[in-house]
Amino acid sequence: MSLTFIRRPLGLQFGGMDVGQLADRAGRTPFFAYDRSAIDARIRELRSLLPCGIHLHYSIKSNPMPAVVHYLATRVDGFDVASAQEMALALDAGTTPAAIGFAGPGKSHDDLRRAIASGVNVHVESQTQLRLVTALGWELGVPPSVAIRVNPDFQIGHSGMRMGGGAAPFGVDVDQVPALLRELEAREVGLAGFHIFWGSQCLHATTVIEAQRQSVELIFRLASTLPQPLRFVNLGGGFGIPYFPGETPLDVKAVCKAMRDWLPRLCERLPETTPILELGRYLVGEAGIYVCRVIDLKVSRGKTFVITDGGMHHHLAASGNFGQVLRRNFPVIIGNRPEGVTRERCHVVGCLCTPLDRLADDIELPEVHIGDFVVVKQSGAYGRSASPLRFLSHPEPVEMLV
Repeated sequence: MSLTFIRRPLGLQFGGMDVGQLADRAGRTPFFAYDRSAIDARIRELRSLLPCGIHLHYSIKSNPMPAVVHYLATRVDGFDVASAQEMALALDAGTTPAAIGFAGPGKSHDDLRRAIASGVNVHVESQTQLRLVTALGWELGVPPSVAIRVNPDFQIGHSGMRMGGGAAPFGVDVDQVPALLRELEAREVGLAGFHIFWGSQCLHATTVIEAQRQSVELIFRLASTLPQPLRFVNLGGGFGIPYFPGETPLDVKAVCKAMRDWLPRLCERLPETTPILELGRYLVGEAGIYVCRVIDLKVSRGKTFVITDGGMHHHLAASGNFGQVLRRNFPVIIGNRPEGVTRERCHVVGCLCTPLDRLADDIELPEVHIGDFVVVKQSGAYGRSASPLRFLSHPEPVEMLV
């Protein structure tokens, strides 16, 4: 008589696998894993709520893993990039240059040359950029596709990161836009569109609604004197995801309902213009995890420290060193243990010799053992690529799309 043992998964299930199976696939820890089914679900939900006529762009800077970019290329209408390398990723994924917008306050001469030669939309952010773009266009014999990124004359509260509205390195102040339009006309270069990015990581629907309303009104003001219709207007994004206790997910239904109110007016006044919603973190942030392994446990002056083989060099945002004013814990669990077991308070730290290397402070977790998997959720955006990977020369983490 033979016995068959059935392996029963414990703890986290992600992408159809438990964390041990994910670790086997990665080959080692630490690693990032991104769940394509979660990305699909987010895009399906958003498409079902957005009014017809809105184009959805993915901001590559939020997660530039090539497999993620290629996967999204068939699911979104275009990409927004912030470097020549990101532009190359978008083009390699088969995206048409006309569906790519290149923004950034500090584009190099080489960046602009490559962008113009490729035919992508260059979002100029200063008079210097405009003059260089037009000069390079003449030099290459290629008419550049130029948009103006506008620093709006309104400020919006409750945004995790403001990208405009006051003195800023991003975009051209509203009152300077007319002069740039006259210069474009004098240089015989047409204007493809406007880009207004007011902020990011916003969880307040009323804030997003008001920002979009004011952005549309600003577009109407700027477009009223143009001799030719705009091809597109990029209204930014700003949609946030919850990271910390007490945060409530953005009410996307309310935002999309408000969009249905103003979109007909935009289509009526600018019938040849495509409105673009640019999202990054909102599409992929909740679809990713970071996994590292417990390699030591120690008690120091009555406090328990869980020491892992990962840390801030892989996931700077989780350590609190990526723009947080006050350090707060990302959602952290022990991925191979059920939630309902005996719990203890501890600090989860990385392997680096700096006190900044903390993945969770004073957190309650199931009883931890050496060899357990520490899982940081909400890690699909601004994780690996936003971290100092070469700090102290530890191995880089694996990335995989599952």
